[in-house]
Amino acid sequence: MNFDNPKEILKINEQKLAKKNAPYNQLTGEGCVGSRKLLTISDAPNNNSFDFRRLYLPESMFKLKVIQDLEKFGSIEMIYYNYKKEFNKTEYVNFWINLCEIRHKYDFEYYCATLVTIRDKTTSRDVKFNLNMGQRKLLTKLEDQRLKLLPIRLTFVKARQWGGSTLVQMYMNWIQLFHRKNWNSVIAAHKKDASITIRSMMDKTINNMGAVGNTKFSIRNFAGTMTIKQVPERGCLITVGTAVEPDSVRSQDAKMAHLSEVAYYPDTEQQRTKDLVNSIVGSVPRVPLSMIIYESTANGIGDFFYEECRKAKNGETAFEFLFVPWFIIAIYSETLDAGYYNTARGKRKQGGTKEDFVKTLTDYEKNLFANHELCTLENINWYRVKLSEMTSHADMKQEYPSDEIEAFQDSGTPVFRADDVEAMREYCTPPLAVGEVVGDAQPSAGRLDEDEAKKVLENLRFQADSDLLEFADTTDQKVLNLKMDCKLKIWAYPEHINISDRYVVAVDTGGRSKSADWSTIVVIDRYYMMEGGVPEVVADWKGHCDHDILIWIAAQIAKFYDNAELVIESNTHETERGKTDGDHSEFILEVIAEYYDNIYIRENPNENIKEKKPTKYGFHTNTATKTLIIDNYIVMLREVGYYERSHEALNEARYYQKVKGGKFEAMQGKHDDILMGRMIGLFVSYSL
Repeated sequence: MNFDNPKEILKINEQKLAKKNAPYNQLTGEGCVGSRKLLTISDAPNNNSFDFRRLYLPESMFKLKVIQDLEKFGSIEMIYYNYKKEFNKTEYVNFWINLCEIRHKYDFEYYCATLVTIRDKTTSRDVKFNLNMGQRKLLTKLEDQRLKLLPIRLTFVKARQWGGSTLVQMYMNWIQLFHRKNWNSVIAAHKKDASITIRSMMDKTINNMGAVGNTKFSIRNFAGTMTIKQVPERGCLITVGTAVEPDSVRSQDAKMAHLSEVAYYPDTEQQRTKDLVNSIVGSVPRVPLSMIIYESTANGIGDFFYEECRKAKNGETAFEFLFVPWFIIAIYSETLDAGYYNTARGKRKQGGTKEDFVKTLTDYEKNLFANHELCTLENINWYRVKLSEMTSHADMKQEYPSDEIEAFQDSGTPVFRADDVEAMREYCTPPLAVGEVVGDAQPSAGRLDEDEAKKVLENLRFQADSDLLEFADTTDQKVLNLKMDCKLKIWAYPEHINISDRYVVAVDTGGRSKSADWSTIVVIDRYYMMEGGVPEVVADWKGHCDHDILIWIAAQIAKFYDNAELVIESNTHETERGKTDGDHSEFILEVIAEYYDNIYIRENPNENIKEKKPTKYGFHTNTATKTLIIDNYIVMLREVGYYERSHEALNEARYYQKVKGGKFEAMQGKHDDILMGRMIGLFVSYSL
């Protein structure tokens, strides 16, 4: 798009507005969700408000004989004529009422427009439920799975105040009232006030619903409880409770479960979100019209909801993923007819033209307009004034996200900017091979004799495990950890060109047990730095093993990569269950230095000889050096100072935070072992 040409941008904007304002009528079906066909009924009711002579009905209705007859004969009267039945006004009215009642079962949007009463958030008045564009986007996902006879499974992230929860709850009611008897549902809100609101909405919807056929639905408390409602005419129970009172929402033989604002569920050692979720959804069968919905505004990364969204987006679960951006919601728009808002103060500039507005667009606003087909200049005008009410743009992005990355903007005090980290994923690719480097002998625990030690580093070659390759780029942490323990992933093999210190191999030492931190090894290729380019990750390894074996494995990988500079963090203490096993790295490094001569030394060896100080092998991580490597990595991300290949490494960068007391660490339940290796390796790569 040429933003230097305002007329071109305004023309594109008109096209966007036309698409957003396309005809939508839930009574006639025009513009409604799903595959629809036009049915023309010449004598259908019509008045100044609505013309039912042209109906856009779901394709599934055209399997019904009554619809086939209408399609064939074109009018209600002609059906009676061709079947030689008496036709009069009473017959006409009964036919039309019957047709509408049949339509309630097949057409959810028609059901909402005729039978569902909700409280409008803007006017606080009771109105029929007319879906906004965000709700229609959500309905498209639900209907696609329902019509394919799939169990309905969806995880969706939302901006605030557009009615995603309302849509889900009305859809569940529709299934209970028109599709399945004895079909129990559970709705778990994040707090008590929210559950009260949901129960009130359920009561309003069903109590205000007119009779369908000869049935007037009712809703009442079940067995004297406040949290369980019953619709006796359908034999279904609707449980509405909160995550803060887990017993209120535990399994009730549910066929449908809606977990609302799940990112805000309590998550402590005593009350885990995943445990509560499993207790609710565990009984939901995988059958058509069963439903499990995870829905929430985002609350930072690393929690249950974030992980479920990540897995759903990557296709790792049975759940589909959906994100609904703020700009498709009609209320988030400000006309430009009377001027536009200034970006600095949120004040309307009187007399400014639309062309003037285009000239004031910031880079961020240009990106919104160019990359989102439904984001209009009117949306951006609203965004400006709303931004002036927020404390920061970061807060604005989290409340009104344009994509899921903005939605999951880190809570707390993240060390690295989310946008910088996510931009690096462009360079991530699946590895070429997975396996291990082997020599004439393999490392073993304890001190090796001279012959054994030499054999470990002789005749090195790579043994690939082709069966593991399909798992090597998965983002499913459990699968990755199980399959990749003590395995090397390779993105580029060594080229064996005689270039000194082309490769850097950095080691972060973890624990030995399966529950301890990972030990990690990363190989960084510095070749393109000679031509003004940047280094790239070409291999990495992680696993749990004894520290002496780890160092030998690292030495094998370093020698395999053309006698690389081997940089080992030398001060790691293994901590398991609160007990420190101690640091043995100095001793181990001294031993291996006898057989591998390109180990990183943190002090000048000539000064050591002169002053008779012992050689200090390895990279010592302390308060000062940790700040240095973190600051360097911030630049690496911001300036694309290297090419990352592993999504797992970038995930750890997203989880890294600064906590009280100025300490840097991964958020609870996450790791920073791969990240530490990267930060050390890149710092050294630019220091050689």
